[in-house]
Amino acid sequence: MFDIKILRENFAEIKAALSKRGKDFGLERFESLDKRRRELLNESEQMKAKQNAASKKIPALIKAGEDTSLLLIEMKELAEAIKALEPEVRAIDAELEEFLMRIPNIPHETVPPGKDDTDNVEIRKWGEPAKFTFEPKPHWDLGEELCILDPVTAAKITGARFMLFRGLGARLERAIINFMLDRHGKNGYEEIMPPYIAHRRSMIGTGQLPDKEEDMYHLSDTEYYLIPTAEVPLTNIHREEILDGAKLPIYYCAYTPSFRKEAGAAGRDTRGLIRTHQFDKVEIFKIARPENSYDELEKLTANAEGILQELKLPYRVVNLCGGDLGFANSKTYDIEVWMPSYNRYVEISSCSNYETFQARRAGIRFKDNPADKPSFAHTLNGSALAVGRTAAAIMENYQQPDGNIKIPEVLVPYMGGVTEIS
Repeated sequence: MFDIKILRENFAEIKAALSKRGKDFGLERFESLDKRRRELLNESEQMKAKQNAASKKIPALIKAGEDTSLLLIEMKELAEAIKALEPEVRAIDAELEEFLMRIPNIPHETVPPGKDDTDNVEIRKWGEPAKFTFEPKPHWDLGEELCILDPVTAAKITGARFMLFRGLGARLERAIINFMLDRHGKNGYEEIMPPYIAHRRSMIGTGQLPDKEEDMYHLSDTEYYLIPTAEVPLTNIHREEILDGAKLPIYYCAYTPSFRKEAGAAGRDTRGLIRTHQFDKVEIFKIARPENSYDELEKLTANAEGILQELKLPYRVVNLCGGDLGFANSKTYDIEVWMPSYNRYVEISSCSNYETFQARRAGIRFKDNPADKPSFAHTLNGSALAVGRTAAAIMENYQQPDGNIKIPEVLVPYMGGVTEIS
C-alpha cells in the first residue's frame, strides 16, 4: 500500500514509473480526492482557529461585564459547520484508502516496459533440452499409463482440475518436497510448517487482497481463506513487528499445498499438473534491509535455480516486463523449465522483490538501535519450486523409449532406492 505522502510528493515520478505496467490506474482521481480533502481540512482548521480566538475573548468580556451572547452563537455556528464537514472528509478518507489499496507496486528501474509475457527479457539459460529418438509423450499420458496420476478419481472426489497421485507418483511428489526442503535448509532457510488458512488481514498484508479476490477460496461466512501460497503465512509471521536490524536478513522456507480458483485462466493448461486448483509448493522467503535486498534477490533466485540444476532439468530465467509483473512485485525473475510436450519453457518459479510494498501493508519494520526511528523492511519470496510442475518436468524430460520414467539421481535416496517408475 502506498504512503499517501510519498504519492502526493512524487506524483509525476510515480505515475511515469507505473506506466511501465501498460495500464491506466486512474491516478487523476487520487489528485482530485486529495486536493478536496486538503481543502476541507484547511477550511476546518480556519474555523477552529476562529473558535479558539473567540473562546479566548470570552473570559475578558465576562470580566468586563460585556454581553457574550453573539460570540457564543458564533462559536456554536462554527462548531456545527466543522461537524458538517466531517462526513465528506470520512467518505474521502475511505475512498482514498480503498484507492491506495488498489495501486500496484512501482516497478524497479531494471524492469523492462511491456504489455505481456511476450515482452519479457531472457537473462540466461542452463542446460540443453533433451533430444529424443522417439516421440515424447506429455506427462498426463505418461502418468495415466503408469497408474501414478489419476485425474478421473480426483474429479469424482472433488471436481475438475484436481489431481490424485497414486503409488510411486505420490512417492515422487513427497520425494521432491523433502529434497527441496533439505536443500534450502542447507542454504540457511529456517523450515516453517504454517497454517494453510489465513484471515483477511494476512491476505491484505501480502497484496493478495483486494487484487486477487476472485482467485481465492473464501471460507463462507468467515474472514478466512485457503492460502494461495506459503508466502502469505511466512510474510505475516512478523506482521506488526519492529525487528532488530542486526538480525536481518531473515530466511524462511515452507512446504504447503496452495489453493487457487484461477477464475481468469479457464481453458489454459487444464490437463495434467501445470494448472490445478490445488498444488504443492515449496516457498522461500526473506526479510532484508533495503540496501541489500537486490543482492538477496539474486541469491534467492540462485537457490531456486540450484534445485533445477541438481535435478538436471534445462531452464531459462526471464526478467518480467511491467505488463506481466504481479500486483505487489517491484521486480520478478521467472524461472521456466523445459517441457517437451509444450516444446517450450514453462514457468516453474517466480522470484520477487516487493521492496517496502508488503512491509507497509503488514507493518514490518526494523531499527538498529532502540532510539532509532523504525524503517520499513524489504520482503522477497520465490517458489523453489512448484512441486507438481517439477514432477511433470521430471516425467517428461526423463521418459524412456519404453514409456518408463527414470528417477533423477539426487532423488533416488528419497525414493527408497527406486531408480525407475515402470
